[in-house]
Amino acid sequence: MADQAVASDDVEIEATPKAGMNGKKLVLFIILPILLLVGGLAGAFIAGLLDPLLGKSEPVVEEEVAPVASKAVFYDLPEMLVNLNSSGRKNTYLKISISLELAREEDRAELATLLPRVVDNFQVYLRELRIEDLRGSAGLQRLREELLIRVNTAAQPIEVRDVLFKEMLVQ
Repeated sequence: MADQAVASDDVEIEATPKAGMNGKKLVLFIILPILLLVGGLAGAFIAGLLDPLLGKSEPVVEEEVAPVASKAVFYDLPEMLVNLNSSGRKNTYLKISISLELAREEDRAELATLLPRVVDNFQVYLRELRIEDLRGSAGLQRLREELLIRVNTAAQPIEVRDVLFKEMLVQ
């Protein structure tokens, strides 16, 4: 046993630190901060935050402005009275007065010749409406858009800019 005690005393284990960095320290102190910095810069570049620093200016967007007519041209359609599509026994009527905004003064005479076709398209569409279709501002906007599409297809060479409601009565 004495030899074993001497042998164990002769063996010294030194816990000396290794020279240099091991793999965990290398990843933690060098590679991870570099990846975070590169990722942050890439995100800032994609988000456009670096554009002022890089000297990039914002692209100039030219807004298309409709040419303002010196004088608005309106054409009043005859007053229309139609019964609405209703499921009950009670009839519901719509009385409507519409004015059309035209692109040119010269279109007024041409529209007068195409007026029966325009009124017919309006009558057919209005008769299929239900009272629920006309409720609220969203319903009126949909009606305006639909009438504008129909008048532009009926009066094909003529450009109608807008449909204006002068009077609308649902009874």
